[in-house]
Amino acid sequence: MKKILLGTVAGAVVGLVIAVQVSGPITAQENDRLQTTYEQLDLFGDIFERIRSTYVEEVDDVALIEAAINGMLTSLDPHSSYLPPKDYDEMQVETRGEFGGLGIEVTQEDGFVKVVSPIDDTPAYRAGLEAGDFITQIDGESVLGLTLNQAVDMMRGEVGEEIVLTIFREGTDEPFDVTIVRDIIKLTAVKVRTEGRAIVLRITSFTEKTYSNLAEGIAEEVEANGGVDNIDGFILDLRNNPGGLLSQAIAVSDAFLDAGEIVSTRGRNVEDSDRFNARDGDLAEGKPIVILINGGSASASEIVAGALQDHRRAIVVGTKSFGKGSVQTIMPIAGDGAMRLTTARYYTPSGRSIQSLGITPDILVEQRPKVEDDEGSETRRGRSEADLRGALNNDSLTEEEIQQLEAERAEQEEVAARRAEDYQLSYGLDILRGLNVLAK
Repeated sequence: MKKILLGTVAGAVVGLVIAVQVSGPITAQENDRLQTTYEQLDLFGDIFERIRSTYVEEVDDVALIEAAINGMLTSLDPHSSYLPPKDYDEMQVETRGEFGGLGIEVTQEDGFVKVVSPIDDTPAYRAGLEAGDFITQIDGESVLGLTLNQAVDMMRGEVGEEIVLTIFREGTDEPFDVTIVRDIIKLTAVKVRTEGRAIVLRITSFTEKTYSNLAEGIAEEVEANGGVDNIDGFILDLRNNPGGLLSQAIAVSDAFLDAGEIVSTRGRNVEDSDRFNARDGDLAEGKPIVILINGGSASASEIVAGALQDHRRAIVVGTKSFGKGSVQTIMPIAGDGAMRLTTARYYTPSGRSIQSLGITPDILVEQRPKVEDDEGSETRRGRSEADLRGALNNDSLTEEEIQQLEAERAEQEEVAARRAEDYQLSYGLDILRGLNVLAK
């Protein structure tokens, strides 16, 4: 086994030497670097052989090599990793929009598993997990010392089985347990609805179906409202959206832009860099757009928010996004597995790198906690002239105009009542209404 391993390594080194010689003579510094690399690879082979022969228990050769590969990749950054055949197959299923699990996107920080965001209408979402939560234990076992892939494997299991996660949340004194029942996760990439006079586009993830779901949803909802002239604008809700496919982030951004750069990716080498531009066509037909983001908005979500913000096509409302500004390339390798390798950073049209900084909203709006009314409490409006006995009627408006005014007031009261349920969304609706009033 050692001879096979070292033969492969030596072949790679010889190939490198030949490549260098073609372009010019090897410098002393390059020769020293190649010699050091070869010595380290020889050291790896020696350690591998000693583990196989003298470790207290018999080890699986394949598992040992996979662990070494994964250790090499995870030492680079939190998003690079090795995907064994099973994990690679599951990842491909996830990008198609249906898989089994809990419904959370996670990363690793300070040795613990950190929740990037729960996915809408999944077991984790219904159990109350929040972006920023730290998972410290899985079924009573500490996650310290585990790789992210190992922790994720522990969270996987049969549909219908319970799992207990120990959560530490900022602002709480002690960790607490959350029991979740595993289920089949069926992602609806885009949910479209009308709120008042605005169309709300809730994008939960960027899968293969995101853009097609978005285009179909907009067309159906605009038609249901009797045309785009009957709406104030669009709310693009990217809160707790952990990202997904870069191609879909580009397509969604392009849906609301007629021209200009959407995003650029810059790798280590010039040939690894790329630039993506918008094509003519705006699904919103020029109507105002408000984008909602929070700390759970990551990766592809930040590409969309950054592109529309830089082009002044949308007003971004909410709190700072997650700050994942790197691009991972999935590279199939021998043995039906793959490696996820960070190959580039992405930049918004103005040249901003979002890495670790995130997207800063144009208007910072914290989400207020839901307030339960006391039992039996009643909201009262203030008294006005119309409540006084014998008050004069208004003779400047027709009956039809009065009815229209009352309808508008009812709509405003509906939006105001929604603030207790979703303050950020209500804020976005107020912005669209204000912009529409100014346009008129």
